[in-house]
Amino acid sequence: MNASASSAPASSRADPVNRVLFVDDDPAMREANLQTLELGGFEVETAASAAEALDRIPADFAGVVVTDVRMPVMDGLQLFRRLRERDPDLPVILITGHGDIEMAVAAMHEGAYDFLAKPYPAERLATAARNALDKRRLVLDNRRLKRLAQEAGETLPLIGETPVMQRLRKTLHHLATADVDVLVLGETGAGKEVVAQALHAWGARHARPFVGLNCGALPDTVIESELFGHEAGAFTGAQRRRIGRIEHSSGGTLFLDEIESMPLSAQIKLLRVLETREISPLGTNEVRPVDLRVVAATKVDLSDPAQRGEFRADLFHRLNVVTVRIPPLRERREDVPLLFSYFVSRAAARFKMEPPALTPAVRQHLRTHAWPGNVRELMHYAERVVLGVEDAGPEEPPSEASLPQRMERYEAELIREALARHRGDVRATLQALGIPRKTFYDKLQRHGIDRTEFVSRGEG
Repeated sequence: MNASASSAPASSRADPVNRVLFVDDDPAMREANLQTLELGGFEVETAASAAEALDRIPADFAGVVVTDVRMPVMDGLQLFRRLRERDPDLPVILITGHGDIEMAVAAMHEGAYDFLAKPYPAERLATAARNALDKRRLVLDNRRLKRLAQEAGETLPLIGETPVMQRLRKTLHHLATADVDVLVLGETGAGKEVVAQALHAWGARHARPFVGLNCGALPDTVIESELFGHEAGAFTGAQRRRIGRIEHSSGGTLFLDEIESMPLSAQIKLLRVLETREISPLGTNEVRPVDLRVVAATKVDLSDPAQRGEFRADLFHRLNVVTVRIPPLRERREDVPLLFSYFVSRAAARFKMEPPALTPAVRQHLRTHAWPGNVRELMHYAERVVLGVEDAGPEEPPSEASLPQRMERYEAELIREALARHRGDVRATLQALGIPRKTFYDKLQRHGIDRTEFVSRGEG
């Protein structure tokens, strides 16, 4: 007897990785466990033999297998080994009698996911299946992500299946071959530097240098020397000649992050370089030609005079040959589980830990959080989940939360958004929120917010 997908609750139908194939030669056992799993919200199929089960399981099976060990012709252990040859990551749960427990433990050392000793409580079966499906989701999402990564040129924040990300990748491939200057607009953590690297890697300049500079990370007294270079003795302390970032990037790509933070004096000189494609380092009258593509990134809309501030309009128009906007994560929420699965897998490999089963609190956070820090924030969240230090708490659905609880959550979101908008700058965040410093730090502690996650580190 097979249960169709329509017999499962609507919530499970929405989950593509929710299937359980139950294998047992005993009809009564199949029927009893079918009902147990259906009541648990799973999409259930049954098979009366190992051979039937093998015929039912396609490549990248979106589910898990639960099988009795003692069956005629081909037993459960043989089935497990055949499945492992097909897909080493497919979770298989073994059902054993008391005399087979030692054998089942040995099978787990071979890679079986879990075993259940008869008689087992119904909830034990449901819990084991649920945990195995969590692991299967991570595996399948990671495989899908790797395929998308190959299509996107291994540029992770550009990965996604939403229409807006598909359009962005198509646009970048087109612009990469055009070799024009590009202005990239995106929020903190959205992946602006990755977009610049993609334009460089996918274009004709990929074999030449990719040179980046965060204009907001250097003091005004240093940035001109960094950009334009200097000769020995050009100013006090200039003991040696220095090749600037612009000249060093000749033949390749110059990436200027946080271009809106560039000092006015440097803006004037940069404008001339962009117009003439020539450079004169500090301390010399020599003019040197440069062949470069400029990709500038900003988190503010420089076309808006109110946001542009002291940034020169003529420099904006010179940079704005083409503007590419990176959508924030909240505008492509369907990509969050895919990216989260990748980050969890990567963090688990890095920390040499098993990917954890996802708790209801983590699922709700992924579904409802605004992600003001975008892809970078999601990556750090995944790392904390893997390390077991992310205490999301027993979050209820918003409709069931009390008014004080909902106000607390709203306050936390406002603080995160203000920190993201001001790149973790305490003074600017305090001014935006209109609260005293002590109150601010008290609220950070109460809501479990780490201010350093929002501090700009020169990443796109």
